[in-house]
Amino acid sequence: MDCIPARMRAAVPALALCLCASVLASAPRLATAAANYVDHPEARAFIERISTAHGLNAAELRGLFQRAERQQAVLDAISRPAERVLNWGEYRQIFITDKRIDGGVAFWDKHAELLAHAEQRYGVPAEIIVAILGVETFYGRYKGKYPALASLATLAFDYPPRSKFFTRELEEFLLLVREEGIDPLTAKGSYAAAMGMPQFISSSYRAYAVDFDDDGRRDLWHSLADVIGSVGNYFARHGWREGGAITERANPTGDAWRELADGKLKPALSREQLAGGGLEAGFEGPYTVMDLDNGEARESWVGAHNFYVITRYNHSRLYAMAVYQLATQIRARRGLEPR
Repeated sequence: MDCIPARMRAAVPALALCLCASVLASAPRLATAAANYVDHPEARAFIERISTAHGLNAAELRGLFQRAERQQAVLDAISRPAERVLNWGEYRQIFITDKRIDGGVAFWDKHAELLAHAEQRYGVPAEIIVAILGVETFYGRYKGKYPALASLATLAFDYPPRSKFFTRELEEFLLLVREEGIDPLTAKGSYAAAMGMPQFISSSYRAYAVDFDDDGRRDLWHSLADVIGSVGNYFARHGWREGGAITERANPTGDAWRELADGKLKPALSREQLAGGGLEAGFEGPYTVMDLDNGEARESWVGAHNFYVITRYNHSRLYAMAVYQLATQIRARRGLEPR
């Protein structure tokens, strides 16, 4: 594919409007029976709108959508209800494993210089960056198998419950591939089109990915420097406080603390409110209280601002707890003192 690097586009504005026409010309055409989106009424309206708004070539867009097949597997994945809700004990068993801890140690050892550079620039601990990559893609082992363009088109035009969100992401994706010289037909990700080793959706990719290796592109599939720097930047931009607390296990007196565990992710409780629930914390507030079921007993945890920042990556306390605990285990296995 002969696309134009971001740093050259200002000098060639006419070509900068191209969505890599060589890809469109060389790609094989789908059989006429294929369920593509070129004639979908909502897709036609979408193409007209974004071609006008962003200077994208409408004919080239139609060529892309003719090659974007409806993905039934994507609809099945997003619509299938979970067989059951995992408790913390079950969720923890997925991510806090020797393989994932040892993989994190190996990843850190191999990319120690890049991780130290990112930590210095963004103030985000190396072990947090490593743990995110461990939870998201097992350090790049599983980046997703679904074609991003087709997945987004399917969810935008054939999944009404979240059509608005995925239509925005489809627009972001088409801008992203133009900016970064990505082949829109070969880019792959999760069923929801989260892409690359850190699994950024298109809007996050455009907003938070960084060119950490200074090669003129932000490549979250192949550049470990860009991957590591982008995760650090993501947390920094969401308010990570360097040296700040994340969370700690509490030893409450009585059961009043459970009334404080209201499910809210953003810390809002004062030290006096903690004390009223029989809780203490070794860091400054505000605080959030979590009641986690490990399968055998209830665990009481007190979260700080940085725990909330982890939930900006995935809005789940179980996710954030898995990242935190994997990070601490990786750090410990490398023989480093707790922070």
